Amino acid sequence: MDETMTDHESIKVATDAPTESPDPGTAPVVASALDRKTAAAFPGVVVRKDLVKAVKGNAIVPTYVLEYLLGQYAATDDDASIRSGIETVRSVLRDHYVHRGDAKLVQSKIRERGRHKVIDKVSVALNERDDVYEASFANLGISRVQVSSEVAKRHEKLFTGGVWCICDIVYAHSGDPKEVPWRLQTLKPIQLSSLDLEDYKVKRAQFTTEEWIDLLIQSIGFNPELFGTRTKLLHLVRLIPFVERNYNLVELGPKGTGKSHIYSEFSPHGMLISGGEVTVAKLFVNNSNGRIGLVGYWDCVAFDEFAGKKKRADRALVDIMKNYMANKSFSRGVETLGAEASMVFIGNTAHTVPFMLKNSDLFDELPEQYHDPAFLDRIHCYIPGWEFEQIRGEMFSTGYGFVVDYLAEVLKTLRNIDYSDRYESYFALSSDISTRDRDGIHKTFSGLMKLVHPTGEATPDEVEALLRAAIEGRKRVKDQLIRIDTTMTQVRFAYRAGRNEWRTVTTLEEDEYPALYHRDHESTDGDPENVSRSGDDEVGELERPAFPTSEDPAKRDPATATLPSITMPVETGPADTAKPPMEAKPGHVSYKEGRRNVTYDRLFGAYLRDATDITIVDSYVRLPHQIRNLMELMETIVKVTPRDQEVKVMLTTKADDLIENAKKQIENLEAVRNGVLTAGISFEYDFSTTIHDRYIETNTGWHIDLGRGLDIYQPFDTSWFDLRLRQQAFRQVKEFGITYVHGD
Repeated sequence: MDETMTDHESIKVATDAPTESPDPGTAPVVASALDRKTAAAFPGVVVRKDLVKAVKGNAIVPTYVLEYLLGQYAATDDDASIRSGIETVRSVLRDHYVHRGDAKLVQSKIRERGRHKVIDKVSVALNERDDVYEASFANLGISRVQVSSEVAKRHEKLFTGGVWCICDIVYAHSGDPKEVPWRLQTLKPIQLSSLDLEDYKVKRAQFTTEEWIDLLIQSIGFNPELFGTRTKLLHLVRLIPFVERNYNLVELGPKGTGKSHIYSEFSPHGMLISGGEVTVAKLFVNNSNGRIGLVGYWDCVAFDEFAGKKKRADRALVDIMKNYMANKSFSRGVETLGAEASMVFIGNTAHTVPFMLKNSDLFDELPEQYHDPAFLDRIHCYIPGWEFEQIRGEMFSTGYGFVVDYLAEVLKTLRNIDYSDRYESYFALSSDISTRDRDGIHKTFSGLMKLVHPTGEATPDEVEALLRAAIEGRKRVKDQLIRIDTTMTQVRFAYRAGRNEWRTVTTLEEDEYPALYHRDHESTDGDPENVSRSGDDEVGELERPAFPTSEDPAKRDPATATLPSITMPVETGPADTAKPPMEAKPGHVSYKEGRRNVTYDRLFGAYLRDATDITIVDSYVRLPHQIRNLMELMETIVKVTPRDQEVKVMLTTKADDLIENAKKQIENLEAVRNGVLTAGISFEYDFSTTIHDRYIETNTGWHIDLGRGLDIYQPFDTSWFDLRLRQQAFRQVKEFGITYVHGD
């Protein structure tokens, strides 16, 4: 059987067919600076991500198969070449991809032609009676196709669930009714043929850290402009099972947030299975024939729909899984076997985070057999699925990203490297953190380093950002374990920077709902080596940013650098407009990306009370959502102003660069002016090309340095039926800080 085909020879199609007019999915897209940089640095292994939808049609083909073809024929930034390449890929799928409903027609075509190339999912099994390997084709519907021992040994994954392949099928009827007429002439798994990891590492140096993270986000199909740094890192954590051996990950959250997408579409080295469709024999070993299960052949095994209290699991499976997750091994009778597959558990939650914190724990939805401290303690990281937005059309990328198969091979190769100790030159974990907790932190940190800094070199700030993410992921697991098993020792997750500067890590839900998170424990202050509880109760505690920004306290103006942090009032639900805002006092507040329960009423209400003349300077009051933010600030002013008092508000901003957008900007600002007149607010605005700072000043002496400006909320669905449109408390924020200074 000849397997020496090159990538371009694997399917031969006519490329001179007339091209159709481009549909919306293939319309020209203006390449960004990052796209141009990516295409120049990685020719032949990047592709425009929106093209997958354009070519997929009704073919039920994994993304990595489509991108393999697009990488062959449309890996360019030339629109004409892209259109031609898309038509070629469409032609390949039309002529060679086998739809289940067309199986009989394709079989007939093979018979009439004598041979035909097909794209199908192929699995192989040993026919013990005849001592031969036989292939089955999932869509084509044929089986018992003889496969050589050489091919079977070379592609072992054919035995464990099947692999998408490009195959040349020959029809040769011998007249023997016991013999199948199908012959497998050639077989080529749709995977990268070679990889130069050193070249990948060298080219990484051409990108900044922010650019590289954006490139990875585009590579998994999302538009990085719609996500903050924290959310991007959470997306990357989903990739760690592919780059880190024996990594145990759980993600629970609402439906529709893309939890299973990575594991079903991203890599040919991952297997997604239903949580209720796995057995000991399928996952680990079949004792009757000695055949190794999925963990022996796949880098990542993900369990979909894992949650569900009413589900029942095989106790023997749970016990073997616990041993494997802890020791990387499992037993077959008297023999112990090892494997490297990472385990991922994903499922939907039925309740909100505050409900779970009040009534149970964040593992509440797991089946009883898995809601077990011994099992859960083996989880290295818990991704908070509730922080992801439900997937919307505009979230998908139209930019360039790595061909999935290329990136999958890079990650597979990086599994041989360990970066778990790369933080130790700058930071030291508290000795209060147990060995198992350290293992979880180390594996998450190592995985993120390999993804973001594949050379292993990074600045202290960049290392700290990844270390904090790793600590938080394990802390979320441990804090819930303490709820479930009261015999477990409480831990404060902290690390030391320098000789004696301790920094504590909290989870986002701990900051949002401190009273619910610590319902069973009282706060204990002191050195992290001697305390018993993790986290702090101060909602507004100064947090280090995920990456260095202008909001870094060390880079703040010296005049405000020594201001105390302010503890903002804790909100456990929507803003209560009847309750007076916080007391106005000088200081600084800072919020992590992703926080909820942050409203203008709490941030500004007390500082705007009694003011009759208010100045707002913000460069970015241009887009519709930014002007909506301005109108919501007006609402806060109305709430704290007596009905018999009038207020003058003056806005200075920048005009939009595009003429049409600038016209719409003026229309919206005029609408704001007219809309607030009935409340006794006189609103005026002007434009400046030189402003940079963002602040609010009042005639009562308050200067409020806005940092990021009024645009503090992450994008969300602006449908009238989305509660977030009316209630700021339910929105997630970007990372930002605010400084309050009084003229006295």
